[in-house]
Amino acid sequence: MLQAQDLSYTYPNGETLRFPDLTCAAGETRLLLGKSGSGKTTLLQLLAGLRSPATGSVEIDGTAVNTLTGSALDRFRGAKVGMVFQTAHFIRSVSIRDNLRLAQSLGGKPVDDRRIEELLTDLDVAHKTHAFPAKLSVGQQQRVAIARAVINQPAVILADEPTSALDDDNALQVLTLLQSQAAAVNAALLIVTHDNRLTSAIANQTTL
Repeated sequence: MLQAQDLSYTYPNGETLRFPDLTCAAGETRLLLGKSGSGKTTLLQLLAGLRSPATGSVEIDGTAVNTLTGSALDRFRGAKVGMVFQTAHFIRSVSIRDNLRLAQSLGGKPVDDRRIEELLTDLDVAHKTHAFPAKLSVGQQQRVAIARAVINQPAVILADEPTSALDDDNALQVLTLLQSQAAAVNAALLIVTHDNRLTSAIANQTTL
């Protein structure tokens, strides 16, 4: 479960954004909506512990994220938070399998090639296991990004505009895959988007 209360963030220029309270239960999908500049990505970074709030708290799976620092925060995030970005970011000098192995290691998990193979098979990219990221299409990269996000069976999956660069067919496939993989590990799924294709498909919505 994900809970955020009384969150605000102050930028270096002094501008302060305040955010609505937010809850996303295990197994639930929620959209986070807002115009450009409303702070959607900043809020996602606060929820993931990538930024520190000026006020308020974030709790994931019973742990107050903003009380963790340094390596403890890194380990927690690696084990409990999966992230999918608009543009997939991989280590381009190693294979897809090695990118997923690294995600397991950084999350404090043992390398499990069987789980990697099962996930890539479920997401229909097992034939790319040994390929380098640059050899994948945009849609295939998003599928692998989903695999990386769920590889450690996180409590929360945070997705930042995961479909905006995709055509209609791939966008709906990615949404379906995100939801099915989140359900498989009973994770809360929060999607930041302005994609109308998603707003018509998901009823649970929070607007900034």
